[in-house]
Amino acid sequence: MKTIKHVERLQRLHNLIEMECTGSPAQIAERLRISERTVYYLIEQLRDYEARIGYDRGRKTYFYKDDFVLEVNFSICIGSPDQVTEILEGSYFKNRSRSEAFKKQQYL
Repeated sequence: MKTIKHVERLQRLHNLIEMECTGSPAQIAERLRISERTVYYLIEQLRDYEARIGYDRGRKTYFYKDDFVLEVNFSICIGSPDQVTEILEGSYFKNRSRSEAFKKQQYL
């Protein structure tokens, strides 16, 4: 669960940066209900993913200096060795063989 929460925070921060309406680090922390230190950690993580992030002191917002896309996909597969059911965002999708599920994972 910690991983999912972390990725959700990263996605929310990305959305704010993309819209160029983050506010100061303290305001981001308040908005996302996290510590200011965590805000800096998330920004560094985006930079580790090669996002070029700047900060405009006049507008009090972070922004991307270049186009940057952050796309997050979750897939949970459950089942027996010969049949797998994929569960995504709480919905059940079609049944498929385990080999098809593993083929899909190779492209992620």
